Amino acid sequence: LKVDAVCPGKQAGDRVRTAVHDFEGDQTYTEKPGHGFALTADFSKVQVGDYDGLVIPGGRAPEYLRLDAKVLQIVKQFFEVKKPVAAVCHGLQLLSTAGVLQGRTCTAYPACGPEITAVGGRYEHIAVDAALVDGNLVTAPAWPAHPAWLREFVKLLGVTIKLP
Repeated sequence: LKVDAVCPGKQAGDRVRTAVHDFEGDQTYTEKPGHGFALTADFSKVQVGDYDGLVIPGGRAPEYLRLDAKVLQIVKQFFEVKKPVAAVCHGLQLLSTAGVLQGRTCTAYPACGPEITAVGGRYEHIAVDAALVDGNLVTAPAWPAHPAWLREFVKLLGVTIKLP
């Protein structure tokens, strides 16, 4: 299983900033600077046929990534060929903008629920540490669900991960 991390306008070896969202008792999440993250492939060279699945992280990035036509094209292509797609938190903003949620049941950060419904998807509020699977799509509301979300995504990929 090979994993690449890409970002529009970036190449392999470039670094991107991340943010850490946490739930600290406020009505919404807090945001703190995260780790620098090294990219492993050139975004301009991404071909859907080279990959078995797509992971769309959450946070603030999807709000901006959905403005990139090539990002939306890639998302649509993964759905057209029915490859596994995993999206968490605000990652569903990419899916709603790409127009791939019609008739699909999914979850997300609750503030994204109305956006999912507006494009014909069915938003389901689930526990913050749970994941929801609908066909080739696995979604989760936020980072506490990473274990369940990734477990379901790995099942969709049909791979087994073993420790040496």
